[in-house]
Amino acid sequence: MVERLVIDHVGHRGDGVALVDGQTVYVPYTLGGETVEAAPVAGHPDRRRLLGVEHASPERITPFCPHFGVCGGCAIQHWEAERYRAWKRDLVIETLAQAKIDCEVAPLVDAHGLGRRRITLHARMGTHDVLKVGYAEANSHDIIPVDRCPILDPALNGALEAAWAIAEPLISIGKPLDIQITAADNGLDVDVRGSGPLPAKLIATLSRVAERHRLARLTRHGELVLMRAPPTITIGNAQVPLPAGSFLQATTAGEQALAELVAGHCKRAKHIADLFCGVGPFALRLAAKSRIAAFDSDPGAITALQKAATSTPGLKPLKAEARDLFRRPLMPQELRDYDTVVFDPPRQGAQAQVLQLAASKVPVVVAVSCNVATFARDARILIDGGYRPESVTPVDQFRHTPHVELVARFVLKR
Repeated sequence: MVERLVIDHVGHRGDGVALVDGQTVYVPYTLGGETVEAAPVAGHPDRRRLLGVEHASPERITPFCPHFGVCGGCAIQHWEAERYRAWKRDLVIETLAQAKIDCEVAPLVDAHGLGRRRITLHARMGTHDVLKVGYAEANSHDIIPVDRCPILDPALNGALEAAWAIAEPLISIGKPLDIQITAADNGLDVDVRGSGPLPAKLIATLSRVAERHRLARLTRHGELVLMRAPPTITIGNAQVPLPAGSFLQATTAGEQALAELVAGHCKRAKHIADLFCGVGPFALRLAAKSRIAAFDSDPGAITALQKAATSTPGLKPLKAEARDLFRRPLMPQELRDYDTVVFDPPRQGAQAQVLQLAASKVPVVVAVSCNVATFARDARILIDGGYRPESVTPVDQFRHTPHVELVARFVLKR
C-alpha cells in the first residue's frame, strides 16, 4: 500500500515525522515540508519506507555517498549544512528544556575534521555463499557491502581492502565477524571479533594478510596475531601505546575539540579527578598544568595511560587506577581532595557516580557526554544536589548522524 504523506519536521533520530490517522510515523531521508510517497514497514507500525519525494524541500541537497539511503551509517546527507547544524543544536536545547534545565547552549562546534579514524565493519556470508563486508543496513541486520566510504579519515586508506582480505579466509568457519579498524599514527590497528579460537593454519594465513596489507597490528579478540609495529597515537605531548580494540573518539578533530573545551573549564584547577578517563585524551593534556587522578574500568587503558604519563617529560603528577565507577563510584569523602572533577562516561551516562558527586563539595564539575538524554538525567541530579550549570557546548564529530557530543561546566552554589 502506497501512502502520500506530508512531513512535518525532522525528529530526534533524523527521520522525517508525519501524521497518519492521528498517529506519528517516521519516514527516513525526508525533510520538513516535503510531500512524499511511502509504504508501511512490516512489523513496525510507526515506520514507513520512502518510495519517492513528490515535492522536495528547498533545503534538500544531493547526498555525496552512493551508499546513502541503504547503508545505516549516515542518516542525514540530504540536508543543507546550515539547517542541519541548527537542528542538531536544537536537539540539545529541546532535551534540556524537557528536563527543566535552564542553561545557555553555545553554537554547535563542527568537529568532523578529516573524518572517522575508527570503524567497525561486519562480515557475513550472504545468499548463494557470497561474502559481504560492510556496514549494517538501516534498521536491519543485513550487511551492505562497501568498497569505499567518503566519511573516513585518509589515515584509514586501505582499511576496507584489509577487512575484505581478513574476512575471506575466516568466513569459512561460519561465524559472523566484526572487524574493528583504528588509524594509529603508525598504521592500521585491526581487531577481529566473533571468530572464536582459530587453528594454526588460519592464524598463519591471517599473518600473511597482515603483512601484505602492512597492518601495524592484527589481533583476534585482543590476542596478538601479528605486530609489525606497536600502534601509538599522540595525545598532547605524549605518545600513547594503544591497547587492542581500545576506544577512541571517532575523529581526531572531535578529540581535540572536546579536550580544548574541557581544558578551558579547568583553567584554575590544581588537582583534577578524570573519571572514565580511557587512554587519557583529557588527563594527558590537563597534566601539563594540574595534578591528575584518572580512573577507568579498562585495565588496558589504564596501563597505556600510565606508561604514556611516565615517559612524557614536563607533566604534573598523574596517577591512574583501574576502577569500575558504575559499581564502585568515588564517594564524597574520596572526592574531598579534588577542586575539579571531569567525567566522560559511555552512552548510559554516570548515574551512580553523579549521585556521589551531587553529595560532594567539589567546586567544579565538567561533564562530557555522547548522549543528550542521559546527560540531562545526570545534570538534573547535579542541579538538585546544589550545582549550577554555567555552559553547555554541543560538538558535532558524528556529522551526518543524529548523534551529538557535549561539554558542560557545573559550579557548586556557595
